[in-house]
Order: sequence, then structure tokens, then C-alpha cells
Amino acid sequence: MALIDQFTTQYGLVKKIDAFGYLDYLKNHADEPRKHGQVILVTADTPLKASRGEGKTTTTIALIDALRARGIDATAVLRQPSMGITAAGSKGGASGGGKSSLSHPELIDWGLCGEMAAIENAQNLLVSFAEKAIDEGRIDTILVPRVSEVPSRSLRQIAVDRGKGNVPERVVLTPTCELMQIVVLSHSMDEIAERVSSMVAGTKDGNPVTFGEFIDLWRITGILGDAVKPAQTETVNGSPVYVHCGPFANVSLGIPSLISVEMACALHDVVVVEAGYGADAGAQKWLDIACREFGAQWPAAAVVVTRASTWRDDPKLAWRYPFHVHRLESLGIPTFPLVNLWDGEDDQIDSLRDTAKSLNFRDPIIGNLFRDGGEALAPQLDAFVGAIGNTNNSANASTVNVLDAPADAADPEAADNRASHKGMGLVEDVKWIANNAYGVPADRVLFKLGFEQSLAEATELCNGVGTSIDDLAVVAVKSPATMTDDDSAATDERTVTLKKVEPHLGAGVVQVNLTTSLTTPMPKIV
Repeated sequence: MALIDQFTTQYGLVKKIDAFGYLDYLKNHADEPRKHGQVILVTADTPLKASRGEGKTTTTIALIDALRARGIDATAVLRQPSMGITAAGSKGGASGGGKSSLSHPELIDWGLCGEMAAIENAQNLLVSFAEKAIDEGRIDTILVPRVSEVPSRSLRQIAVDRGKGNVPERVVLTPTCELMQIVVLSHSMDEIAERVSSMVAGTKDGNPVTFGEFIDLWRITGILGDAVKPAQTETVNGSPVYVHCGPFANVSLGIPSLISVEMACALHDVVVVEAGYGADAGAQKWLDIACREFGAQWPAAAVVVTRASTWRDDPKLAWRYPFHVHRLESLGIPTFPLVNLWDGEDDQIDSLRDTAKSLNFRDPIIGNLFRDGGEALAPQLDAFVGAIGNTNNSANASTVNVLDAPADAADPEAADNRASHKGMGLVEDVKWIANNAYGVPADRVLFKLGFEQSLAEATELCNGVGTSIDDLAVVAVKSPATMTDDDSAATDERTVTLKKVEPHLGAGVVQVNLTTSLTTPMPKIV
């Protein structure tokens, strides 16, 4: 029996892995065989429409199938989709499609791995405790929102009648909540308990009150017993896949749990990590939050997915895809453009390659991955495989040995981008993100009326529990379909407007809303 089997249980048609226990065992048994897999980041162009993805999951599944066909022990770590938007919305799910699909996509799309429901229940129980604390006079305001997997416009802002006056509350989607962020970032159940205890329930006479001051934390951690365990499933071609936490990098972290990626790296040579929405959102947060602030592995390479229509059909938005590719390259990450073709676009391949060459891209990877799956990618991956490891010039040229050691950054400046931003002023940090991830310089970052008051109130809240707001990791909350206030504006006219600030002290992050953003978006009727 493999060691990992001792930490694996059946959960319906998928398996659940006690990643906390497995990695703790490896930590305490240094002689136990393990791997040190390299992380490959799959991200995407900024989509033309917020409801339509570019095909990250489809690409991720096709990519690991193709790598395994070449003899590489590859796996993927996907985000758990949000049922109310992803599966019930116009995207039609987040489990790939066609020949690049999971074996049981309905389980993933509809949240039947259990973590979304458990996190929803746990966060809502926290709010119930906060409401009871109102009754007992422990607090007089509630700051933590209720959550739901099924969105409702009427619940974005609500007020609860206590008989002595209304108490404002609100509801957000489950994946946007602080408890989801805590599970994404934590490495043990003890850490989760500590972080939950640091969550601010509300205020009393203007002073913050944390949950650790009035509830028994086992009531919350008990609900999360299975939710903290990554689900293991597979592609229709039998490649292993792990699914845990996420999604929606435009309004939250948008990345799978750090523990699921670390576990996968201990089991496989190459771990493809899917980051939410585009390079301006999911990739930005993997690099700037997961890697820089929480010690996740820096990618050995990246793939930026686009549709041919997104990349080329709107001249005013054509700058976005090259910006993403070249930005990741500038960080020392070998970055490969990938065009995910729709039916009827095969005749565009030569033209797409010419356009890529004119933009000084690496040789693009192009294919209809829904129709052809990994078979479309395998013959195109020589340069990609060369970037992530050393090839073994054997009789079988398609078989490679990927080394354990991660690739070094080619650009010395890349190391500077990995330095922690803790202690940097919040506004300066956001301006850094705007410049690096969206191409908007600091002097064109604007403040919406009310932003400065929101920042002052957030700063005071943090000070009230002995935390500096500047020590929190910045989560940019933004529109998924735009990088700036107006992406079609001329280069020297693009701006980013800051709207409000919301600290999540248990998660150790601070959300800054900019441009257009909603934490309770509605599904599309299609």
C-alpha cells in the first residue's frame, strides 16, 4: 500500500485526502520517499465577457493528459467551481469539456465534493453566533456576511429587525467569504482555528470584537472536517486531478488551496495549477499572494490561454493578451501562449502563428482542445517540456525526466518581485499591483468619493486588534472582464479607481474594491 492510501478515503464517486495529515507525516519522517514537483501555472487572457471563460480548465486537463502521454508524471490542481454561478450560469461548468473533461464533471460543477456546503454552513454559523452576541450585548454591529452558493440580488444588503432597531447585514457568494480564504491559506486545522478566532465578528461601541472572544472554535472546525480535504478525481483519459477550494479570482483569492498544491507536489513531478479568470486576477494572486506572502512555489513555467476572438477581433482590446504574456516573461517565468480554438477556426492557425511571431512570443500552442484533447497538444510541447526540465536523449525522444529542482528565474529582477510587501502602505501596494498587473501607472490610480473614509475606518478596525493594515496581503476585487476603468481607452488614458477597503483579519488579507466589482453576481440566462 502506498503511503498516501493511508490518508485517503472514499467520498461518493471521488476520494478525499487528508492532506494536513499526509504532509505532517512527511515533515516528521524525512526519510519517507516523496517527490518535489514543479508548479506550472495555467492562466488566461482577460475575457471579452465576464461569463465566458477562455478555457483554462479545458487546457489544464488537456495539458496533463499530453504530458503523461510523453511519459511525465503530471497532475492538475483545480478550483472547486461555484455551483450557483459557474454551473448554473452561461459557462456551463468548470470541469473542462469534450475530450478534455473530468470523468465525473457533474460532481465538481454542482459542489458535491462537499467543501462549498461545509464552508457555507460554517460561515453562516459564525454569523448566527454574531447575531446572538447582538442579543447579549457583546457587540452592536455585525461585520461578517452570511454566504450562499445561490445568489440573490435582494440579499446583497439586508437589515434584521431586532425590535430595538435594525442591524445591517449582507450576503455574499460562498467562494468570496473570509472562511474560504482561511481554508485556502491554512496548513493545519490548528491554523484554521487560530485564524477563525481572529475573524472580526463586529464592533462594540466602535471597538472590534473577534469570534475568539466568545465562541468555542471546535463548533466551526468540526463542520470543516471533510471540507479541508482535497478531492481526488481523474480526467476521462485517467490522469489524476485534485480539486479543492477557489474560485473567482476577481472577487477573492481565486486559487486552489495551498495545501492541495503542496500535497500534489509531494506526489507528482509536474503540478499544473489553475488560477482564476485571467493573468490580471488569478495569476496576479498566485504570484503576489500565494507565492510572495504565503510561501507557495514560484512557477517553473506558465501557459496563458486565449480564444482567437478575444485576442484579435477587437482592436481596442488587443493590447491585453500581449501584456499578460510579456509581463509573466518579465518575471522570469517561461510563458507559452495557447490559443484554444472553437469549431471552424482551424483555418486561422497559420495567421495566428504569424501574429504571435510579430509579438515576439514563444512558439504558440494552438488547438481545438474540446474536440481533440491532449492529442492536440502532445506534439507541440517540446519547447514547453524543455523549459520545465532537462530532456533525456534516449531512444524514445518523447520520454523526459523532469528534475526535482525548480527552474531559476532568468531575470535577476524577478527576485525583487518575490519580496514580501508586508509593511508597504496599502495604497502604494495597490498602485504597485495596478502598474504591474494592469499597466496603469501610480499617477493614474484614482480615489472614488468615500474611498479615503473607507480606508480610515478599515485602518482603525485593524489597529483595534493590534494589527497594521499594511501587513495584510492585498486582494484586488475587480471586474473579471476588464483590467482598468476602460480597457478600450488609449494607453496613456487608462485609469484604475479605488472604491472601498475591507479587512479580513482571520485570513490575513485586505480586500480593495476597484473599477466594477460585485461579490454577489447573478447567473446568466442563456
